[in-house]
Amino acid sequence: MNRELFAAGERLVSPAYVRQGCEARRSHEHLMRLLLEKGKCPEDGWDESTLELFLHELAVMDSNNFLGNCGVGEREGRVASALVARRHYRFIHGIGRSGDISAVQPKAAGSSLLNKITNSLVLDIIKLAGVHTVTSCFVVPMATGMSLTLCFLTLRHRRPKAKYIIWPRIDQKSCFKSMITAGFEPVVIENILEGDELRTDLKAVEAKVQELGPDHVLCIHSTTSCFAPRVPDRLEELAVICANYGIPHIVNNAYGVQSSKCMHLIQQGARVGRIDAFVQSLDKNFMVPVGGAIIAGFNDSFIQEISKMYPGRASASPSLDVLITLLSLGSNGYKKLLKERKEMFSYLSNQLKKLSEAHNERLLHTPHNPISLAMTLKTLDKHYSKAVTQVGSMLFTRQVSGARVVPLGSMQTVSGYTFRGFMSHTNNYPCAYLNAASAIGMKTQDVDLFIKRLDKCLKTVRKEQNKESDISGVDNNDKTEDADIEEMALKLDNVCLDTCQDSS
Repeated sequence: MNRELFAAGERLVSPAYVRQGCEARRSHEHLMRLLLEKGKCPEDGWDESTLELFLHELAVMDSNNFLGNCGVGEREGRVASALVARRHYRFIHGIGRSGDISAVQPKAAGSSLLNKITNSLVLDIIKLAGVHTVTSCFVVPMATGMSLTLCFLTLRHRRPKAKYIIWPRIDQKSCFKSMITAGFEPVVIENILEGDELRTDLKAVEAKVQELGPDHVLCIHSTTSCFAPRVPDRLEELAVICANYGIPHIVNNAYGVQSSKCMHLIQQGARVGRIDAFVQSLDKNFMVPVGGAIIAGFNDSFIQEISKMYPGRASASPSLDVLITLLSLGSNGYKKLLKERKEMFSYLSNQLKKLSEAHNERLLHTPHNPISLAMTLKTLDKHYSKAVTQVGSMLFTRQVSGARVVPLGSMQTVSGYTFRGFMSHTNNYPCAYLNAASAIGMKTQDVDLFIKRLDKCLKTVRKEQNKESDISGVDNNDKTEDADIEEMALKLDNVCLDTCQDSS
């Protein structure tokens, strides 16, 4: 309501009451004005009434919501279901235009504003998270893998002779397929074992650049966030190699925004060498539905070039989701989540260490991995061939999601390439192990319940080992109710043995 409407209301209701309502309205509008003027995430989160008012104000700026609008084109924001319209807050036109995902749409000023504001807020949060010199970014309605493909396709025009992408191995399918989909040949660089950690083989990377010739290498495709015992790539050294040989550098920072260590690596890499773009997932870092990513970098023109490579308009849903989330949290709320995640990592590490020792296992020493942990399963693998995968399937049937069991000797073919020791990031890791990660949003009760169920699964599998070895038996008269449940669950486990093989 504007001043004229409030003035008209004073003829119906006491002017004092109307003025009070007007002041309340102004407090909402003040927050909106600050957002539009500064383009930064507010320190304190907005309440839902302010958020919904803001979204409504934007939505009525789109032509599909004009009173008396007459659309005679093929895309006029028509929606058959009112439920679908409400689900999207009546933002129907999407973002961008046919030639550029970041372009303004003449018939959708509200959606265009939403897109610009979201990109501005996300840039602010990336700086807050540790990459202080980032200059440009945009939200793209594709997950991390396809967003990486978009980066590679953009580089194709800059490097027409390039055929290869040098890629320090990480056993995750989407990042590998992103290179294949873009039409390039991945050159896999095996990691080297340093203690328990798998780290970047810098000598092998540089030797491969020299062997193939810099002009024939599209880029080096490195990784920050990953499953232990692999740790983030040596980004600073890789960035220096890229700068020295004039090779682009694309970083897969999938769930690295939540880690100050991963963000620091990107910042340092850009400072000492070359990083052209880094890509991160929306769902993994901001707790929104799957379907979006952020492409960011240190050169405005290159990031704009990537956005123009996207063909056609795009869904506004990922942008809307992350805008609502960041405005609800505020920068203080997001910083609090980052702090809690670090605390949960320490707590998970301590609890997993205690549990591993209780079962004659150990927590792998991976200090360079700030998110993922790994616990050995040597004693299981030594005596019972199916015991390792049995643990994974048991956790799955007991509603533990995200835990990853990695057996020895697994083989996997991805897009015609065969990987030995798949999921372990190397051909021959010394032992089987189990992964767990402390990601943003994890709570103490999640850790406690996971440790309790994992402990129970390990004990149950050992009982099965003893049965098979005729070392000990179980007296049916001594069965508890829990034992009956475990026996029923084991039958389910035999059906689900392979479900834990690939969480990618």
